[in-house]
Amino acid sequence: MAITAAMVKELREMSGAGMMDCKKALSECDGNMDEALEFLKKSGAAKAVKKASRIAAEGICRTAVADGKAAVVEVNSETDFVAKNETFQAFVETVAAQALDSASADVDDAFMAETWKDDSAKTVNDALVEKIATIGEKLSIRRFKKIEAPIVVDYIHGGGRIGVILGAEGSKSDAVTEALKNIAMQIAAMNPQYVSRDDISADEMAKLKEITIDSALNDPASLPKPILQKLLDKAVNDKLWSEEDLAAYEKEKSNKFLFNFLSDAAKTTLAGLAMEGKADYVNDKIFSGLVDGRISKQVKEISLLDQVYVKAEDGKQTVAAYLKSVAADLKITGFVRFETGEGLEKKNEDFAAEVAAQLG
Repeated sequence: MAITAAMVKELREMSGAGMMDCKKALSECDGNMDEALEFLKKSGAAKAVKKASRIAAEGICRTAVADGKAAVVEVNSETDFVAKNETFQAFVETVAAQALDSASADVDDAFMAETWKDDSAKTVNDALVEKIATIGEKLSIRRFKKIEAPIVVDYIHGGGRIGVILGAEGSKSDAVTEALKNIAMQIAAMNPQYVSRDDISADEMAKLKEITIDSALNDPASLPKPILQKLLDKAVNDKLWSEEDLAAYEKEKSNKFLFNFLSDAAKTTLAGLAMEGKADYVNDKIFSGLVDGRISKQVKEISLLDQVYVKAEDGKQTVAAYLKSVAADLKITGFVRFETGEGLEKKNEDFAAEVAAQLG
């Protein structure tokens, strides 16, 4: 059967596949439109399987908000070029809308088997497979999260590099909405881990303290002077350093830049001595004060309400104080921040090696 341009056009509009793929499918199926459509679906699935082992660490985040609910989704592609493609971006917009209405809390088999929002004849997985076939790269619906609250706002930064959704309760007004938008931007920029310090569990605080203690002991130059001097005295008196380091110490021991004159081996020895005396140092009031100060600083960095508001005119106002100045009853109930590709291994593109390989 002769395959006409009109037939190719019709199949292309039905499937979203490329023109040559549609022509091939119609030729293989002797012009039968239904069979050609099924052929394309199977072909797309086969292509998706072939691409499954490839790395998709680019992509975009998108959000959807409606009726006190918000969803943020991350969909990955292999290249930034595809992430900027309008077809891909429209697909991710639909995935976000799908996630908002889904009974699933995140990407799972049930979500992928749901009826696709844009075409009741397809599942979410069918739509993904077709997009892989059309675009020609591995695509992955990596994750989504949702929140529900009396007031919800969203924010997309960097064209989709970062997506934020934020929930709050309190009086509704334009000023409140604007304030929450500002806080969503703060979350995008400052990446807090918790709404407030009260959300940090006892186990997490204990882990934070342990890490802070070890990092302090492994950086002898930052230790309180009485503790550091004990470590230096032991290293010198027990001759735990090389002759060069011992000589450097004798010459520069009054120099505040002493550590610039010591070898890496000497510094490592001091850190080892500090870790050996850990049990004693954790009970030292001076050392405990140092650790508590560092923990307090870290908590202020990871707790949203404790962070300095980025638009604070005095450079000191906290997020909590800013929100209270907008509305006394305004309270943040939760937020989600996605950054595209975080935690994923990215493809290392060596074009010179690729060309060399192609040349044999």
